Amino acid sequence: MTRIDDTFARLRAENRKAFVAYVMSGDPDAETAAQIVRGLPGAGVDIIELGLPFTDPMADGATIQLAGQRALEGGMTLDGTLDIVRQLRAEDDTTPVVMMGYYNPIYSRGVDRFLEQAREAGVDGLIIVDLPPEEDAELCLPAQAAGLNFIRLATPTTDDKRLPKVLQNTSGFVYYVSITGITGAGSASAEAVGPEVARIKRSTDLPVIVGFGIKTPDAAEEIAAVADGCVVGSAIVERIGRGDSVTDVLAYVKSLADGAHRAG
Repeated sequence: MTRIDDTFARLRAENRKAFVAYVMSGDPDAETAAQIVRGLPGAGVDIIELGLPFTDPMADGATIQLAGQRALEGGMTLDGTLDIVRQLRAEDDTTPVVMMGYYNPIYSRGVDRFLEQAREAGVDGLIIVDLPPEEDAELCLPAQAAGLNFIRLATPTTDDKRLPKVLQNTSGFVYYVSITGITGAGSASAEAVGPEVARIKRSTDLPVIVGFGIKTPDAAEEIAAVADGCVVGSAIVERIGRGDSVTDVLAYVKSLADGAHRAG
C-alpha cells in the first residue's frame, strides 16, 4: 500500500472525492514553490502533482510551458524538485506526491538512481506523459518494483481496443484527460466526462481522476461528482505566473478543493 492507495481508502471510507492540485516545481522560484507545496495539504489538497520542468513539454499548453521556462531560468533541476518533496516530508508524511513530467531528465539521471532518490525524497508516484505502455520496461515496471505507483493517462481517443493496454500496468489511479488537446485548453463537461469515466471503471477497480479544463469550484464539484475526484493545474499555475501571493494562491486552491469535496 502506497500513500496514494491509503489516501483513496480513507476518502472512500469518508464518502469523499479526491482533489488533486498540480504546480510546477521551481515556479516562480524555488523558495516560493516550496512554500506553495507545503501549504497545499492545509488548503484541502488530497494529492499533490509536482511538475518536473523540461525544455520540450509537448503535452502542455502555454500556461504550464511558461511555468516550466520560469522554473528552468530560475535554476530548478531534478535535484531541486526532489528537495521540495523533502521539505514537504519534513512536516507532512501522509499527503501523496506524484511527480509529473517527461522521461528525458529521468533517463539522463539513470532509472535505478532516480527511483532510489525519488523514494528517499518521499515521491509516491509518477506520471510520465511521453512513455507509452509499449515502453513499460523502461520505467513503469522498475518504478512499481521500487514501490512507486505509475499512473497512466486515458483520453477521449482511448478506445475500447486501446484501453486494456493502457490499464495493464497502471497503479494508484487512472488520470482521465477530459478534453482532446494540451493542458489549459477548453473546459471539462460532466455530461461528456461521466460516460467515459463509467466506461473506464468497467475495466478497472482503480480510482479514476479527471483533469484538464477545470477552473472553478463549481466545475470541480461537477466533475468530481461523476468520477473519484478531479485535478486542477493550469488555473492554479496561471495565478502563480501572474504574481499572486502564496496566501492568495492557497486560498484559490482551497476554494477548488472545497468544491470537489462537496461532490462527496
